[in-house]
Amino acid sequence: MSARDRPPPTSPPRSIEELRRVTQPPEVRTRRNAEHWTAHLYLRDLSPYVTWLLLRTRISANGVTVLMILTGWLTAAALLLPGVAGALLALILGQLQMLLDCCDGEVARWRRTSSPVGHFLDAVGHYSTETLIVLALGVRAAGYPFEAPGDFLWTTLAFALALLIVLNKALNDLVRVARASADLPKAPATEATVAARQRLVAVARRAVRYFPFHRMFHSVELTIVTFVVALIGIVAGHPETDRVYLVVLVPLAALALAGHFLMIVNSRRLTAA
Repeated sequence: MSARDRPPPTSPPRSIEELRRVTQPPEVRTRRNAEHWTAHLYLRDLSPYVTWLLLRTRISANGVTVLMILTGWLTAAALLLPGVAGALLALILGQLQMLLDCCDGEVARWRRTSSPVGHFLDAVGHYSTETLIVLALGVRAAGYPFEAPGDFLWTTLAFALALLIVLNKALNDLVRVARASADLPKAPATEATVAARQRLVAVARRAVRYFPFHRMFHSVELTIVTFVVALIGIVAGHPETDRVYLVVLVPLAALALAGHFLMIVNSRRLTAA
């Protein structure tokens, strides 16, 4: 569809198919590492129907992003409810957050209002949500009622885990900052750019493909795994199961951070023109 054939950006789409053509072009659906697997699997099939409704309101794309942020915070807050109930609510809200994450970009593309502010708010949403989810896991591991100072161990582990996750997420942003500081454009999204130059690192990268544990630190995966852990806890007991879960997450997050750093410095992401 050419720009002349499109309705004005203030007009709602005439059909879902038209909305898909404009807001989900191939360059969006095929972006390397920019689409979460849930978006590829089913959320991009659902999001146009929600975007259709949003475009019939006065809410802006940034307003939808704010809704996404608030939904993420509610996801973390839900985990403060003990047992399976809180984990199930967090699982549902985590899916809703990712759905809204699809919709804000679609609203922006339809109305032609994409901006750095939107990208900034999107990053704030993901950083803050994943941090708050992990802190809530620390509260779950401490159990109710909270006893000081004995339960400080679990909240301290949660803070350490949150720091590791934030640092890991920041590495990708630091690549962009480093390239901008060197007057280089955005790194090409090609296999040659991300391929490791040292054989040992390349082997490790291939191995991670078969066991992608680093992906579990995204908000969706965290809520899914936490729900499974809550189900196990029905038999094994709470908060003991939550404590084992937290203890396992910390070294995995440290390994993910170290591996991510090595893969960046051993690739051409910092130097590719």
